[in-house]
Amino acid sequence: MSVEAPTDPEATVNETVGPIAAAIESGLLPGRVWVYSNYHCNLECAYCLTESAPRSTRRIIGPEQMVAIAEQAAALGFKEVGVTGGEPFLRRDLPDIIVAMSEHLPVTVLTNGTLFGGDRLDALDVLVDRPVRFQISLDSPDPEPNDAMRGPLNYAKVVDAVPRMVGRGHTVRIATTVDEGAMMPDDQVRLCALHRSWGITDDDHLVRPIITSGRAEDSGMGERFARDQLPPELTISDHGAFWSAFGPTVHKGRTDTHLLITRTTLPLEVPALALLGLVEGRPPGADASWSAEPFSR
Repeated sequence: MSVEAPTDPEATVNETVGPIAAAIESGLLPGRVWVYSNYHCNLECAYCLTESAPRSTRRIIGPEQMVAIAEQAAALGFKEVGVTGGEPFLRRDLPDIIVAMSEHLPVTVLTNGTLFGGDRLDALDVLVDRPVRFQISLDSPDPEPNDAMRGPLNYAKVVDAVPRMVGRGHTVRIATTVDEGAMMPDDQVRLCALHRSWGITDDDHLVRPIITSGRAEDSGMGERFARDQLPPELTISDHGAFWSAFGPTVHKGRTDTHLLITRTTLPLEVPALALLGLVEGRPPGADASWSAEPFSR
């Protein structure tokens, strides 16, 4: 499969340095754009922001649009693009899309890591030696608490897949999602020892809080964050452009729009400038207070 960006002149942007690039260079805007490739998933995690599940509606962003987002993001001055879902690798076309996107910017793909067996693992070979990294979720050093949150056999599939991916030359990060204070110090030590045994450094192990949104809204898990506490990372979904990757969440089947910036997604300059205007309008001291941090013990 070959994926090319559209040639429609209305979907192109001025490649000269402009206000978006200047804001990124100054640190006013983060340098990453997020793309929700799809919303359906093979898992049904207890804290999922988007209520993703096998039965979820097949909401996707098309291949050409995903590549156009990466191309236009690079032209605007962004430094990286992230792909999330749902489970992105339920899409058989995703490896070829990521190849095309990585021609423009480095790509980080968030995945549960449970699909990488047999031909699906072989299909990732086209991404070796490209600026692509996989961020795989693992919430505990033990199968029982991990699978209670993420689903049966999740732990076994992840601990099987990750070392094989690293052995094939892929760059892998581990992401741990937990309520603050929920993990005991000994468990932290053992989880870090596990990823180190795979050759994954502490800098590539992130911990992030559960956000009270989506499925976590019903269970009462997590923490609530106001808009200005979240990093203003431009995020594109099939519903429009949002303030943060935590913006286009789903609760009781409805997409939350309180962090919606514009319905327009391309040209990307439109939502990028709208986001910049909102950031510039924040009062002094209203910088984001939340971020995922390296997790080492």
